Amino acid sequence: MATTTNLTATTREKLGRAHHAAPLLSELSTRQKNQMLLAMADAIESQKERILAANQKDLESSTLPEAMRDRLLLTPPRIAAMAAGVREVAVLPDPVGELISEWRRPNGLLIRKVRVPIGVVGIIYESRPNVTVDTVALTIKTGNAIVLRGGKEAMHSNQCLVDILSSTPGLPLGAIELLDSSTRDSVQELIQARALVDVIIPRGGAGLINFVVENSLVPVIETGAGNCHIFIDQSADFDMADRIVINAKTQRPSVCNAAEKLLIHRSIAGTYLPRIANKLVALGVELRGDEDAVRIAPEIHRATEEDWSEEYLRLCLAIHIVAGLDEAIAHINRYSTRNSEAIVTANEANARRFLRAVDSAAVYWNASTRFTDGGEFGFGAEMGISTQKLHCRGPFALAELTSSKYAILGSGQVRT
Repeated sequence: MATTTNLTATTREKLGRAHHAAPLLSELSTRQKNQMLLAMADAIESQKERILAANQKDLESSTLPEAMRDRLLLTPPRIAAMAAGVREVAVLPDPVGELISEWRRPNGLLIRKVRVPIGVVGIIYESRPNVTVDTVALTIKTGNAIVLRGGKEAMHSNQCLVDILSSTPGLPLGAIELLDSSTRDSVQELIQARALVDVIIPRGGAGLINFVVENSLVPVIETGAGNCHIFIDQSADFDMADRIVINAKTQRPSVCNAAEKLLIHRSIAGTYLPRIANKLVALGVELRGDEDAVRIAPEIHRATEEDWSEEYLRLCLAIHIVAGLDEAIAHINRYSTRNSEAIVTANEANARRFLRAVDSAAVYWNASTRFTDGGEFGFGAEMGISTQKLHCRGPFALAELTSSKYAILGSGQVRT
């Protein structure tokens, strides 16, 4: 088992506080936790100007590409949305203490399986200040302490938000801790602090996620990159397909549930591809494609093999012409990051086969991949979108931030 001897004094102190706070948080009542969350939401709104000023410092020093800069940007509506998200979490059912199952044994023992907090949750994430607020709300609601390690580009924003949230009356010291983001050492320290941290959640690019998964001594819930696909089947309604493709690609291209690849059935490619290509180019989307796509629409640049695996996170889309449903499913299962995929079709049999056969966390029929989000799923917020299969998959929030234990009620039984 790893020790904490390799931690800096500052990190050891912060993780120690979180470790101490976790059992105190687990004893809070639902009413106490909800009151804290509502107070946090009020504080976010009342200190809007302070938050915006901190965010402006980050923006002034940022060298992020424009699409990534959008993740960093806070505006009055986005701050209002963060506060609203906290309030949504406050009114959701509390999973802690929920009775999962119970049964009585022949010897009279009553065995109950109940939900309990995980303990200390560590999250490593990109420069998105809203993640700071979302994840704090979810962990406090579930009686967990949280250790945050945000992106360095959001350093001032995150520190401001943590200061505000940590000042909530009644919140145990150490319930919310923020690690230094100016050095990568803090990531290494966090993922090796097995004695002090119960689970790590990495949110970011494939490089960060792979590093954490391969090097962490703490159990990891893997959130994945989003190489998301949309397949336009031969029976698709073209107007519907246009709306879905344009929304999935352009509404917010820097997030992991944005579409990165478009597959089109060969029988309609000659008609549909020029139509959607013109609309996407007019919206500033760079198009890449296979040989067939380039031949049909000359404004498309020839894709390389690397394109099919790349998560662009910008206004870029690669297009592949397929012979039919089987080839579309095979292509997606080969290149997808198992995040979100969609089929646009009027053929119910094809849709249901696509939903069954595509091995991703969220699979859509006639809807945009942009809905893969905790808020859109009714969770209030999310810790991330898990692309692994154990413990949780897809957007995860309150229930997935709990473990379970058995409470056994007896009347003097002894084992013979």
